[in-house]
Amino acid sequence: MLVRAWTRISFDPVVMGGQACIRGLRIPVATIVKLAASGRSTEKILENYSDLEAEDVAEALRYAAALAEERLLGG
Repeated sequence: MLVRAWTRISFDPVVMGGQACIRGLRIPVATIVKLAASGRSTEKILENYSDLEAEDVAEALRYAAALAEERLLGG
């Protein structure tokens, strides 16, 4: 389970169905991670999403990395 406090990632059941989003905006973390994974630079992401800041993109990537490090317990 992720224990870290995320300062730029929010979870709200009425915003994007509870998906992890950036600062309560209707911008899912998954969208940012997919863009970065496809080769988009932070600068280009910021051009396309004017409400975002560079630290939002960085924290989205850190969040994705933390999820990838989680271990599933049980069978």
